[in-house]
Amino acid sequence: MGVSRKWIAAVSLAVASASPSWAAPAADFGRVKPSAQARSVGDWVVRTRDNRDWPFMLIDKRRARLYVFESGGRLRGTAPVLLGLAKGDHTVPGIGDKPLEQVKDHERTTPAGRFLAERGQNLRGDKILWIDYNSAVSMHRVRSVGPNERRLERLASPTPDDNRISYGCINVPVAFFDRVIDRVMTGERAVVYVLPDVEPLSQVFGWTTASR
Repeated sequence: MGVSRKWIAAVSLAVASASPSWAAPAADFGRVKPSAQARSVGDWVVRTRDNRDWPFMLIDKRRARLYVFESGGRLRGTAPVLLGLAKGDHTVPGIGDKPLEQVKDHERTTPAGRFLAERGQNLRGDKILWIDYNSAVSMHRVRSVGPNERRLERLASPTPDDNRISYGCINVPVAFFDRVIDRVMTGERAVVYVLPDVEPLSQVFGWTTASR
């Protein structure tokens, strides 16, 4: 007995309309094309709800780029950032207690990992987001430390090659901090995921086959 074309079309339509419900939850990057690393971590956060209903942010150190998400996983904005001068995924023990002038160049790293960030203020009274308080790593508006560092020019450059300059903190464009980060932070906390330079994602975020 033959199968009518109408029946085949009806079945195909039903399968097509039902297929979205089978898809695993994923981060909504919209039209932005993140790196494979950022996509992988963003999807994992949404799928496992690791952010615990807080807003969350991804920092792709290799691309020197920040992604800010609502708690449900929709991207609110992305921007270039400045990072620690030295590549590396760990902080030097006790570095948070060192005067800046005693911090060596190879110690100026932005640590990788999952951080429960909180609103705060620096010694000048500026709004910041503490990433790792004990290591004195925060996210804040970019400010000119010295003309030779050219921080504003580095942020505006088209490549991430010159975005390593800070002592470990994440420097964000002023307008982006005010219009995106400050507005998405409806509460006092957010989860920040700093992607590694060298270490595998599984080691940094404690992934297992089941959790991925």
